[in-house]
Amino acid sequence: MMINNGIYFVFWLLFFDRFQEIRGYQIDEIFMLFAVLTLAFGIAFTFAGNASQVAYMVAQGRLDYYLALPRPVLSHLIFSRMGQSTAGDLAFGLLAFLFTGKFDPVSIVLFIVVTLLAAVLFVNFAVIAGSLSFFLGNSALLSDRLMQTMLTFGLYPFGLFQGVVRLILLTIIPAAFIGAVPVEVVNTHSFTMLGGLVGAALFGIVIMTVVFRVGLRRYESGSAINVNI
Repeated sequence: MMINNGIYFVFWLLFFDRFQEIRGYQIDEIFMLFAVLTLAFGIAFTFAGNASQVAYMVAQGRLDYYLALPRPVLSHLIFSRMGQSTAGDLAFGLLAFLFTGKFDPVSIVLFIVVTLLAAVLFVNFAVIAGSLSFFLGNSALLSDRLMQTMLTFGLYPFGLFQGVVRLILLTIIPAAFIGAVPVEVVNTHSFTMLGGLVGAALFGIVIMTVVFRVGLRRYESGSAINVNI
């Protein structure tokens, strides 16, 4: 994963070697963007490894094991597995932060806070996208595509997007809240924007919980016998 992220980042290094700025973003902002997004992704799917597997588990009828456990089902489901490859994202995010130059105490604290909030938003969106399998049948491929879309748009300067696209990135596919908004919070020390990010994370938790619970009522057991170790 570190190599994968590094190859993607080389594109921006080559770009800024030729152009000094793009819509208010310079290379320092790109370092911060990658630091926040990759570290948040690593935290989210290292510790909530099953969040990205919801669509597969619903489609395969593999929720039976978790339904037999004490409530709540959702937290048991998403936190019962840790990711492995995402450890590379954790390392890459920390490494990228070392190149940002933001080492004053306030910036460090804000970086930690916004990264954790972005991680929450990653989990929220992954579970919501995965829960589409309750309503559409096997939507594992769609869920993966939605996550890739969020990641892709999250890694671009927000100033590139205008009009309807910008609105979508703040609502339906909240890519701005995992990349551009956290970067702005750290760079400007804007507690107003931080409050907006907190609100987005809390709202995401509510929507995730509601969508999953409504979908769970439609769930049909796969009669699968699974051994969880």
